Amino acid sequence: MSVTDVTERDVRLPDGRTLHAYDARPGGGPEQLTVVWHHGTPNVGAPPRPLFDAARRLGVRFVSYDRPGYGGSTPVPDRPVGSAAADVEAVADALGVPRFAVLGHSGGGPHALACAALLPDRVTAAVSAAGLAPFDADGLEWFAGMAPSGEASLRAAAAGRAAKEHHERTAAPYDPQFTPADLAALHGDWAWFDEVVGPAAAQGPAPLVDDDLAYVAPWGFDPADVRAPVLLLHGTDDRVVPPAHAHWLAAHLPDAELRVVPGTGHISVLTAAPDALTWLVERTGAR
Repeated sequence: MSVTDVTERDVRLPDGRTLHAYDARPGGGPEQLTVVWHHGTPNVGAPPRPLFDAARRLGVRFVSYDRPGYGGSTPVPDRPVGSAAADVEAVADALGVPRFAVLGHSGGGPHALACAALLPDRVTAAVSAAGLAPFDADGLEWFAGMAPSGEASLRAAAAGRAAKEHHERTAAPYDPQFTPADLAALHGDWAWFDEVVGPAAAQGPAPLVDDDLAYVAPWGFDPADVRAPVLLLHGTDDRVVPPAHAHWLAAHLPDAELRVVPGTGHISVLTAAPDALTWLVERTGAR
C-alpha cells in the first residue's frame, strides 16, 4: 500500500456524536510511529499530503480527524480546546493505536498540546507549528503583530458568540497578509491547502466560529502540564500567529525546543515540517 492510500471512516461516540477519521499508512516498509495530525482553521482534517514522502521515508502513519463541525464530524458548540483529547482518544481506540505523537498547525497547535497534556500515557511527543498561545498567557501581548483582519476576528470572538457571528456576517474578507514565501508555498507543494480549506469554507462559518471562541476561552489545561517533549516551529514573519506566541510557549512548557525559521511565515514554515517529523521519530525512539 502506498502512503497516498488514505482510508476514511466514521467513529461513533457513546454520546451519539460522529467523528470523521482518516488513516494514511506508509508503504514500502514497517510503521515506526503513528502521528495524529491536528488541522488549522478553517480546514477539514485530511492528513497533510505534502508530508507523505517524508512519512514514507520515516515509516510514519498519519491519523487525523475532522474537528467537530468540520467535514463529517458532529458540531459541538462551545467546545473547549481541551475537548480534543477525548476525541483523539476515541479515534485512536477505534483504529487500534495505543500510543502516538501529535502534530498541529496553526489552530491545530493548541489542540495537539491538549492531547499531550491530557493524555500523558498515550502521547509520546508533540509538534506545534505556527500555533497559538493561551489567550490568558501572562505577560504576552496576545494580539501584537497580528494582521489587522485577524486581530479584528479574534477580538470579536473574545467579545462573545453574538459578536463573533456578527463579525462573520459583516466583516470584509479575511486577509492573513501572507508573505511572499507563504504565497510561493501555496503555489507549490502546499497548494494542498486548497483541498482542505475549500470544503471547510463551503460548510459556512459555524465551525470557524467554534474554533475561534475556543482559542480565546480557557483551554481546559495548562501548558505546564505537558510532560512530553514539544517542538515549537514558527516563522519569523508570521502575521497570522506572531512568533511571540511560540516564545511564550517555549518558556512555559516543561520540555520544549523552539525553532524559529528565518524568512518564513504562517504557511511557509511548513517547509521545515519534514525535519519536524524526523524530530518526532528521534525523540520517541521509534527509529
